[in-house]
Amino acid sequence: MTTQMTDIRDDDRTVRLAEHLAFSRSFQPLFNEGMALVDETAVYLDGDGRRDAKGLSKPAATLYAAESMRLTTRLMQVASWLLLQRAANQGDMSRAQVEAEKVKVRLEGLGSAKDSPQYPDLPEAFRSLVERAQKLERRIAMLDREIYGPHAVEPAPDSPNPVGEQIDLLRTAFHG
Repeated sequence: MTTQMTDIRDDDRTVRLAEHLAFSRSFQPLFNEGMALVDETAVYLDGDGRRDAKGLSKPAATLYAAESMRLTTRLMQVASWLLLQRAANQGDMSRAQVEAEKVKVRLEGLGSAKDSPQYPDLPEAFRSLVERAQKLERRIAMLDREIYGPHAVEPAPDSPNPVGEQIDLLRTAFHG
C-alpha cells in the first residue's frame, strides 16, 4: 500500500486554480467582461471612432487604421477563446474538442504601436480600448497557459500574419 502512495505524483493532487476558474461559475464574470469589451469596441469604432478618426493627421490616421485592425483581431481571438471555454464549461464540448479547436486561436500574437510617435495623437477613448484589450488578452493567455500548457499560445512559425499583411497594404496605399 505504501508503494502505491509513493507512485502518486504531486501533479495528480495539485489543484490548478486557473483550470478551476475556467471550468466553474467564476468564469462568467471574465466571459462577460470580454464580451462587453467586444461590444463596446464595436460601438465605438462604428460611431464616435469614425468621427474621431476624421480629425487625425494623415500619419495618425494611418496608425489608427492599423491599430484598429490589431484591436479587432485581438478581440476576435479573445472572444473565440472565451466562447470555446464557455462551451467546455457548460458541457457542450469536451476538453479534447476545445483543445482541437483552440489551435486556431492566437493569443499574444499581435504587436502594438504604443511606441509610435503618433500614438499619443490617437483619441483617448480609442487608446483606452486598445490598452484594456491588451490587458484582457494577457490575462486570458496566462489562464490558457495554466490550463493547456505553455505551447498552447505560441503562433505557428509558418503561418502568415494577416494583420501584418493588412498593415503593409495600408502603407502601400498611403505612401505609394
